[in-house]
Amino acid sequence: MDWTWDLSVLYKGFDDENINKDFEQLKKLVEEGAALMQGDEKTALETCADAFETISALTNKLFSFASLTLATDANNETAQQLMDQLMKFYVRISLLHSAYVRYLGKIENLEDIIASSEKLQNIAFSLRRDKEAAAHLMDEGVEEWVLKMSLTGGDAFSTLRDKLDATLTVDVNGESMPLSAARGLAYHPDAATRKAAYEGELQSYTKIDISMAACLNSIKGEALTLIEAQRFPSVLEKTLFDSNMDMETLNAMLTAMEESLPSFRKYLRKKAEILGHKNGLPFYDLFAPLTPPGYEPKMYTIEEAREKLIVEMSKFSPDMGAFIQNAFDQRWIDIYPREGKQGGAFCAGIHHMDISRVMTNFTGSFSDVSTLAHELGHAWHNRCMKGLPECMTDAPMPLAETASIFNETLLSHAVLSSAEKAERLALLESSLMEATQTIVDIFSRYKFESAVIETRKDHSLSVSELKQLMLDAQDQTYGDGLDPELRHPYMWACKSHYYNSGFNFYNFPYAFGQLFGTGVFALYQQEGPAFVERYNQLLRSCGSARIADVAMSVGIDVRNPDFWRTSLKVYQDNIEEFITLADQLF
Repeated sequence: MDWTWDLSVLYKGFDDENINKDFEQLKKLVEEGAALMQGDEKTALETCADAFETISALTNKLFSFASLTLATDANNETAQQLMDQLMKFYVRISLLHSAYVRYLGKIENLEDIIASSEKLQNIAFSLRRDKEAAAHLMDEGVEEWVLKMSLTGGDAFSTLRDKLDATLTVDVNGESMPLSAARGLAYHPDAATRKAAYEGELQSYTKIDISMAACLNSIKGEALTLIEAQRFPSVLEKTLFDSNMDMETLNAMLTAMEESLPSFRKYLRKKAEILGHKNGLPFYDLFAPLTPPGYEPKMYTIEEAREKLIVEMSKFSPDMGAFIQNAFDQRWIDIYPREGKQGGAFCAGIHHMDISRVMTNFTGSFSDVSTLAHELGHAWHNRCMKGLPECMTDAPMPLAETASIFNETLLSHAVLSSAEKAERLALLESSLMEATQTIVDIFSRYKFESAVIETRKDHSLSVSELKQLMLDAQDQTYGDGLDPELRHPYMWACKSHYYNSGFNFYNFPYAFGQLFGTGVFALYQQEGPAFVERYNQLLRSCGSARIADVAMSVGIDVRNPDFWRTSLKVYQDNIEEFITLADQLF
């Protein structure tokens, strides 16, 4: 069977004449878009709704073909040329959307117009949100130039950071290797290798840290400038606005996360003890594999992984099981690593065609099976939005992880329910290792980025300042779970999330997704099959309301720390079981 994805449903190839036809149609629609915002306001809004639906569909189709090709064939020059053309043209699309938002902002009787039109009632949330966004648009006379300058400003510094990262080499025991390969050794079974990779990594950053600091200072400086132009009180509040989230929700989650830190530190100290450390866990052993004596981890073929997912997801919903079967049969998934294919995994939805494409780098571990479940959860989320107007399908990042985390949790719960002690310990360790990243490490990133943005208001930060702020953030979150002499002062250079010029605080949404998905799974455990339809409706509504309202549709109050405490208790209980099993098996 062919385990690469099929992109021919988009275009037959880069010589397909439909690419030019679609691009020309897109250009024509954008050029004519401004003329639609005239005359009768109801008619204008209805016409704009249809036009933007087509623009979104064409944009998604073209971008998907170029970006998905590049994801598995990084050296495809034709795909890169198309991507460059699309990125340049996207400025025109952004300007048209801003003109539309300005038009909406001036309509005083919007609610009356919505009430008079069934078409507009179907996109009411999007209309109301865009009207609210009108207050944060840049002055019309400068917006085009700011957007164009961002291509050589924040976007360029982001690109430079990625090139610095991609070309950095690390010396590990006399062998030179790419940074990504050195960081991958954090999972190596040999302790000396993990330590050598960590030491080599830290040393390698001295070759690029001044450049990395310049990139970070420029991107955060641009963010501070833009919020003034967009009339937001802070960078964080802009991120919350973009995420359909409020400060009360964020504070409730962070409060519960802070309370849970002692439990995670307890887990880290136990892992350190097992590995023979006396002063907390060295950073280089955060991902050290813990294999109980005599235990051999099960490895899966892709056929076994497929069958496992179909069986377990069918227990939740036969429709989901059939959906996963179809995803494999219709070649939605690009499975195996190969030269020119990027690392990691993701899911891309093509809404108007009701299809998704999933990329993984499957090598056979249970973690790889879990990754497949995660990405197919995103695909199921896309399916649940079938038929909605495109503008109502943009789930904010905190909610976008709901279905993926739910699937991961469902699979883990199924496997744990029948696991013997040794396998159970190994699975718990894997789960806690990941949870520590999405809760403890994410909290450290949030604290670090908050401090950087606050300091950047006054001056550009030096390398030594950035390193100290990172160590301070790790001290506040990991605490005595990590060895204070063996932390990671260069995590600010390592994580690309800090360098996204279009989305600051690219951190707390991961914690939200992890804990919200866990809480939703707890509801399923309480209610059983009766919850399935409510779950699917929850996924369908993710782009149609504020986060707090979406959550309340299934009875979850995300503004109350108690919800987050309940989700975190799942991990705290797992930590206690992990410690008990570790004492028995090591």
